[in-house]
Amino acid sequence: MNIKAIKTEDDYNQALERLEEIFHAPADTKEGDEAEILSILIEKYEDEHYPIEAPDPIEAIKFRMEQMDMSKKDLARIIGYKSRVSELFSRKRKLNLRMIRNLHDKLKIPYESLIADY
Repeated sequence: MNIKAIKTEDDYNQALERLEEIFHAPADTKEGDEAEILSILIEKYEDEHYPIEAPDPIEAIKFRMEQMDMSKKDLARIIGYKSRVSELFSRKRKLNLRMIRNLHDKLKIPYESLIADY
């Protein structure tokens, strides 16, 4: 096991190649331990160099609706009126506190996602 910190793009690519080689190693082996450590180091490097921004509230709602195979009509039952859904999706109306609470309670969308600026 020759593990080192990932500091450069070359280090990152080498770590990815090595992880690909040992990815299916059993957990209780030397290679299994190496795969686990490499995946942690790779994740850290990716978080620092390739951050993924959180979606805005409307995109978070659309994503959750897609996951749950929901229609706009289904969403209207949660936030109030069908016209509100269109206004939200066209960004003509902002989410209010009641909508945020309902979306969090019924769709389990984190508050942090729902209160972000958009």
